[in-house]
Amino acid sequence: MLFQDHDRILFIGDSISDYDRKRPVGEGLFEGLGTSYVSDIACHFGCTYPDMMLHFINMGISGNQVCDLDKRWQTDVLDLKPDWVSVLIGINDVWRRFDSPTMANEYVPLEEYRQTYENLIVRTLPHVKGMILMSPYFMEPNRQDAMRAEMDKYGLAVRELAEKYSLPFVDLQAGWDELFRHMHPCNIAWDRIHPNRVGHTYIAKQFLKAVGYEW
Repeated sequence: MLFQDHDRILFIGDSISDYDRKRPVGEGLFEGLGTSYVSDIACHFGCTYPDMMLHFINMGISGNQVCDLDKRWQTDVLDLKPDWVSVLIGINDVWRRFDSPTMANEYVPLEEYRQTYENLIVRTLPHVKGMILMSPYFMEPNRQDAMRAEMDKYGLAVRELAEKYSLPFVDLQAGWDELFRHMHPCNIAWDRIHPNRVGHTYIAKQFLKAVGYEW
């Protein structure tokens, strides 16, 4: 098991993490964590390891890109003094290139994404026990699709950063590819980005496996 008793685990990212989490800090009982995979993860630990008394925090903000995380990293991550930080970012960095093609300033180039992400890792590791990096994704099984092909490059960048800093890596894109051998993406997300409850549970399942959770 990656976590220890009383650890504070903070999740940060975009709308996939957000899902109506409490402001300014998503934590606490009832709907404090929102209704995303973050809540699913907290519920699993609460049911199976109640004695660990883990503290979960959700700091996702809808629409965020890696540059937005950079701007709020001190207040929304470091100042909250987590023991572990889980990052899921990159979808909007790629998506804006395809849903807003005339607005080049909305798209984050791969090298800028990689460099900004790495800077966040370097800033954080001296202050935490560790980080868990999750790949951005697009729920499109056809790897030749333009947006899927671009997203794969960003996912590879995250994988490489995880390997460079010896951090757990959760390959959500590979997970979706496996799931969609049995169903169509529209069964999980109409826009192939924002998952329904089954999709969030599926993300949680992959995270739990990566951190050594056992029933």
